[in-house]
Amino acid sequence: MEFVTLTNKVKMPMEGFGVFQVRDKEECRRSVLDAIRTGYRLIDTAASYTNEDAVGEAVRDAIAEGICTREELFITSKMWVQDMENYETAKRAIDASLEKSGLEYLDLYLLHQAMKDYFSAWRAMEDAYREGKLKAIGVSNFYPHVLTNFCETVKIRPMVNQVELHPYYTQEKALETMAYYDVVPEAWAPLGGGRYKPFENEMLKEIAATHGKTIGQVILRWNVQRGVVVIPKSTHKERIEENFDIWDFTLSKEEMERISSLDMGYVGTAVKHFDPEFVRMCNGRKIHD
Repeated sequence: MEFVTLTNKVKMPMEGFGVFQVRDKEECRRSVLDAIRTGYRLIDTAASYTNEDAVGEAVRDAIAEGICTREELFITSKMWVQDMENYETAKRAIDASLEKSGLEYLDLYLLHQAMKDYFSAWRAMEDAYREGKLKAIGVSNFYPHVLTNFCETVKIRPMVNQVELHPYYTQEKALETMAYYDVVPEAWAPLGGGRYKPFENEMLKEIAATHGKTIGQVILRWNVQRGVVVIPKSTHKERIEENFDIWDFTLSKEEMERISSLDMGYVGTAVKHFDPEFVRMCNGRKIHD
């Protein structure tokens, strides 16, 4: 496993395990435990995934089994839009995530979307960071123009920006902006989120065969070599193990460029953040009373 050092000197694993849409509590707990047994140390959840409790149970199970210590794990969660009304609602959301997960602190906490009063929400996160409840703070789905304005405004700049990043949506401009502000890029849907049929692509098949690896491993390695943290998701033990086995090979510069040539720009996105209907959906979605 390789690590990236955040601006506050906290070390973050370059590969983690995501639990988006794993709503069954037992399935989530089992999958996270399988991931930790495999060697993953970064686990990514969110308040809106409604499985922070299952992740917390898996963490306690792993520690009880002696697989790892709490300090060796890097647990991430995110504040949902509903709780970004103001400073006080954001403060309660942070405490709710800690309570649901049963953890004394979170290693990384993110604003899930650049919506509602995310500046007030960020101030609550800055205070929780100073108090030690959050070891690092960041954002998610902040496009370059939004991230630039944000970094030029807040007191503590975000340490991570989790966005959609895969060969069909490479986001080179976003990576340049993050590098300018020393924000670490993290990829959700690093394998494309089940779209585009990468596993049928002849070019990717050729590159995978060259290295004796699967297409999924090649795609994950491509992002990692760009300095991007990846958080693939699976509930199948074999795939969980396969996704983790990306640390014993290197893609050439030519191979990296060929993979990047698949980029479709904004057309290749899974979520249309510029669509007013999507913004209205996020603002209207309630995850609690």
